[in-house]
Amino acid sequence: MSLYAFFGAVEQGLLFSIMALGVFITFRALDFPDLSVDGTFPMGAAISAILIFNGVNPWLTIAIAVAGGAAAGAVTAILNTRLKILNLLAGILTMIALYSVNLRIMGMPNVPLLGFDTVFTSLENTGIPAYVANVIILGSVAVLVGIFLIWFFHTEVGLALRATGDNMKMVKAQGASTSRMILIGVALSNGLVALAGALAAQVQGFADVSMGIGTIVAGLASVILGEALISSLGVFRAVIGVILGSIAYRLAIAVALTVNIGGVSLSPSDLNLITAILVVVALMFPGLRSKIGAVGR
Repeated sequence: MSLYAFFGAVEQGLLFSIMALGVFITFRALDFPDLSVDGTFPMGAAISAILIFNGVNPWLTIAIAVAGGAAAGAVTAILNTRLKILNLLAGILTMIALYSVNLRIMGMPNVPLLGFDTVFTSLENTGIPAYVANVIILGSVAVLVGIFLIWFFHTEVGLALRATGDNMKMVKAQGASTSRMILIGVALSNGLVALAGALAAQVQGFADVSMGIGTIVAGLASVILGEALISSLGVFRAVIGVILGSIAYRLAIAVALTVNIGGVSLSPSDLNLITAILVVVALMFPGLRSKIGAVGR
């Protein structure tokens, strides 16, 4: 793997680690299978791209994108808690609706950002290569999001949210509102996913209405791979595991695409196959580690 390809994989890993941290909130902390992230990821990209296209400050567009993603997540939570729609179906309905909403936001299927200033422009103007500047800024954002989540999960609301995912009946018996915890958790999750989408649009130089396809799969793969690398015995280790899992996931894909066996090589069209194999290996890893430990004792 070339140095450029390595930086590219790390860049993608850091970018999608922000999205994976959002998926972690619903998938692990809240135990809420939320498929609306496939719609809120391109929504963040759409909001950021169209605002930059119209001259708005790139950093401000990210804040607005986060608010938009959180609002979409709140809709999913309300469908589930107020209208009593199954959580999985509520997420699917929001995801489908967001496809049309995103088209409305952009006014076209694709918004190019070539020639426009982004959050990466100021650092690139100092002479730092673009692929290094992207890693620095994306790494800083991922670390800040990780620190925020570690703090949040130790607050009273964060503890109640985690308890809702572990034992909803117990939380209700304590007089806490599980509906409010679901609303906060799903909104926060989709806000982070939209943040990743906004940054993705600025890194790639465009926003596309179909760029969210497979987002949930990549997020789940990163979370599962991170748990295989670092046993999640606490919030700190779990958050670090998600970030490292996302980077490892992108590096593994980059390495897999360079493999050539007997003249047969993998291509980007094999991405879903590679993802499925990585998730299977990650799911098997804890069991294999236990067996190896048992043999060693």
